[in-house]
Amino acid sequence: MGAQADNGLKIVVVGGFGVGKTTMVRSVSEIRPLNTEETMTQAGEHVDDLTGVRGKTATTVAFDFGRITLDAHNVLYLFGAPGQERFWFLWDRLFSGTLGAVVLVDTRRIDDSWYAIDRLEHHGTPFIVACNDFGGPRYSHDEVREALDLDPRVPLVDCDARSRESCKQVLITLVEHLKNQYTGQAAQSALPPQELV
Repeated sequence: MGAQADNGLKIVVVGGFGVGKTTMVRSVSEIRPLNTEETMTQAGEHVDDLTGVRGKTATTVAFDFGRITLDAHNVLYLFGAPGQERFWFLWDRLFSGTLGAVVLVDTRRIDDSWYAIDRLEHHGTPFIVACNDFGGPRYSHDEVREALDLDPRVPLVDCDARSRESCKQVLITLVEHLKNQYTGQAAQSALPPQELV
């Protein structure tokens, strides 16, 4: 792949604190990803809720960035958003120019996913939901959909953010969802063939 591509496609990975966004970008990026992780300190223990993420020692304070070449003309740029509430003000900027998003969910802390879904719906950004496997209790897709009050048209998949292959499948699902959504919108707005003559 050369240094240039005709189309840079922006995807954002969002979700709660410690859900695996940095890990996902790191797993799937073809370049060494840019990350803004900092070591967590005792001062942050009173600010960040560490329930369910006790082993976490670093946290993203701005965003993660990775890249995937799709073909000779198209490159996918991945941005991982910070999960803590104090950094949510960055999300609106990250959503600017975004083609679509992946909402990573930890089913042990499903409430942490609502803000991400709400912001994406507010911006009109198409998204899919991916349940990251932390080895906890398993829930059916129907149970997760109900807990998130998820629109039935939004794809829901399982993933392991540590696995490149699993993350690739998540992104393929997102790209297919975007293609179907934009194809449907184009078909609705297209004029009937007789009116094009």
